[in-house]
Amino acid sequence: MAERRMLLRLRSGTEELASEVWDEHGLRKCLNLTALNKHGRVYDDAHFSCLSWSRCENKLLYIAEKKNESPNTSSGNVKDRSVYQEDWGEALSHRSVPVLCCVDLRSGCLSVPSGVPADVSPGQAVWSLDGESIFFVGWYHEPFRLGLKFCTNRRSALLRIDLEGNCERLSEENVSVLSPRLSPDGSALVFLQGKVFGPHAQCLKLQMLDLKSKSISTLIDVVHRAQDGGDTGGFSGVYESLPSSCWSEDSQRVVFSSAHKNWKDIFVVDRRTRSVSCVSNAQRVFGSWRLLTVHRDLMVVCCSSPNTPPTLRVGLLPPSGQNVSWKTLQSPLSTFDFSWTVMDVRPSPEEDNAKYTSLDFGAILVKPSSFTTKLPLVVFIHGGPHSQFPAEWNITTAGLVQLGLAVLMVNYRGSTGFGQDSILSLIGQIGQQDVQDVQRAVQCALQSDTSLDPERMAVCGGSHGGFLSCHLIGQFPDMYRACAVRNPVVNAATLLGTSDIIDWRYSSVGLDFSYEKIPTAEALAAMLERSPITHAPKMRSALLLMLGGRDRRVSPHQGLELYRALKSRGRTVRLLWFPEDGHSLSRVDSQTDCFVNTVLWLQEHL
Repeated sequence: MAERRMLLRLRSGTEELASEVWDEHGLRKCLNLTALNKHGRVYDDAHFSCLSWSRCENKLLYIAEKKNESPNTSSGNVKDRSVYQEDWGEALSHRSVPVLCCVDLRSGCLSVPSGVPADVSPGQAVWSLDGESIFFVGWYHEPFRLGLKFCTNRRSALLRIDLEGNCERLSEENVSVLSPRLSPDGSALVFLQGKVFGPHAQCLKLQMLDLKSKSISTLIDVVHRAQDGGDTGGFSGVYESLPSSCWSEDSQRVVFSSAHKNWKDIFVVDRRTRSVSCVSNAQRVFGSWRLLTVHRDLMVVCCSSPNTPPTLRVGLLPPSGQNVSWKTLQSPLSTFDFSWTVMDVRPSPEEDNAKYTSLDFGAILVKPSSFTTKLPLVVFIHGGPHSQFPAEWNITTAGLVQLGLAVLMVNYRGSTGFGQDSILSLIGQIGQQDVQDVQRAVQCALQSDTSLDPERMAVCGGSHGGFLSCHLIGQFPDMYRACAVRNPVVNAATLLGTSDIIDWRYSSVGLDFSYEKIPTAEALAAMLERSPITHAPKMRSALLLMLGGRDRRVSPHQGLELYRALKSRGRTVRLLWFPEDGHSLSRVDSQTDCFVNTVLWLQEHL
C-alpha cells in the first residue's frame, strides 16, 4: 500500500478539527474529529504528542485532552467548574488529562481505548507490528504533578495496552522512561531510562525490550566520564530524546545524536555487540550534527556551526566499521565571517570538586574574523543548568558577533555532554562551583586571546544562566559593565513555593525531595545563601531584566525582587515585561524585542 501523510489542523476561525489522509493521488479522506465528540484539544507538544500509523496504514494513533464532560443537571450531579485541575506545568498548562485516541480510517470511527491506569498520563504512543496493541509512556501524576518540560527525571513507565483494554507495565518500577521506538521487524523496542528526582536532565540508559521473551537489557549504560578519541569519536552518553525513526532497516542497529563535550555528534549502537560508533564527519567540518530521521538506512541530519546556519545532509548507514558518504541536500544561504574556537577548561586545584575530582568543562569563543580595535566580550551562559551550548548555529550569538562583539558560550560543570559525574558534581554546589567555572572560562579566554578587551565585558543568560549572570555581577562587581537576563532565578528560597519544579529547588542545594516535604528554616536558609539576591548591595553593572508574565518555572516576581533591590540603591536597571509569554520568552515578538533591547543595552553601556 502506498504511504500516506496525515495532517491534523484547526480550521481558521473555528474549533473544528479535521484529519486529512493524503497519498500520491491527492486527498483521499477527510474526517471531522470535532463532530465525533470523543476528546478535546489534540496535543502537539514534544512531550506527550505522537502521530503513529499502524503498519497496515488503516489506523492512526494520537494524544488529545480528555473530553470535558458537561454538567449533568437532570441527575443533580453537577460538575463544579471552580474545582482546581492540575496540569503539567510550564508550557504545558493546557495538558491536564491526556488520552489515547485511535482513528480507523476505513470506517471513520474514533475510539478512546479504555484500560489506561487512572494514575498515569499517557503519551509518546506507538503501534505494535500487528496493530493489535499500543506501547506508550505513562507519567504518574499522583500525589500531584510536577513540571515536565525540560525534565527527564519524572516517574513514568513503559506500558502496553491491547484493544480490549488490558494494560501491563513493561519497565521496572520507580524509573523515568521516554522515547519508545519499535524496530522495523517488530522484534524489539528501545527506550530511554533515567532516575527519578535529582538532576532534572541527566545521562540516560538506552534499554531494549525483547518482545518475544519480554526481557529488558541495556544497550548503552550511563556514562560517568566523557571519553576521548577512538571509534566512538569521544562518546559521552545519551542526553536527548530519540528521533521517531531511528532503527536500521535490518533492525540490528539504533542511530541517535547526542552531546559530546562542546560538540554534538551522531552515533550508532549495535544491538548484538553493544558497541557504539560515531558516524559524523571526523574532520569537524561542522560543530553540530543532529539526526532528524532514518528511513530505510538513509540518515537525514541537520548540520551547523557557530558561523554556518543549519544545512540538510543525507547519508546511507554503511556496514559496521565503514565511513558514511555524506551528501548536502540544502546548502546554507550563506556562511558568516566569524572565527570560532572550542576551549577545554580545567578548574584550578582549589576549585576542584572533592567528590568528583579532575572534571574539565568547556567554552566556545566566537568573534568577528576581522576587526580594527579590541573586541568587547559578551559572556553567554546557558540555563538548565543541565543543558549545553554545542558548537552549533546560535542566532543570538551570531547577531551579537555580526555587530562587532565577541561571545563566549560557557559549558560549566553540570552541563550535559561531559558525563554523569559532571552533572552530579553541581548538586549542592550551585552559586559556587558554576560561578567559579564561568569566571575561570572568562579568565582563560582573556589570557589566550589578546584581541578581547577586559575593560568592556558584559554577561547575559536566561533562567539558571540568568542566575549565574546575576551572581557574576554581584561577586565580581568591577569586572562586568553590563548584564542582560531573561527570567533569572534571583532568590531560590522565595521561588520554592511558586515554581512548577519544586523538587529541583531542594536538589540544587543538596537536599533530598519527597512529595510531603515541608520547608524548614535550614532549607530556606541554604537556598537563600546560594542566591544572587544576597549580592545585590554590591551590584553596580547596568542590568536589563526581561520577564515573562506567565512564567510557571521561574516566577516573574523573582526578577521584580532584584529590580526593587537595585532601584532602591540608585543602580542602573531596566525591566521589560511580557505579559503573554512564559519562561522561554519564545513568542516571535518577544524574541525580537528581547534581542533588540539587549543589543541597545550593550551598545549603551559597553
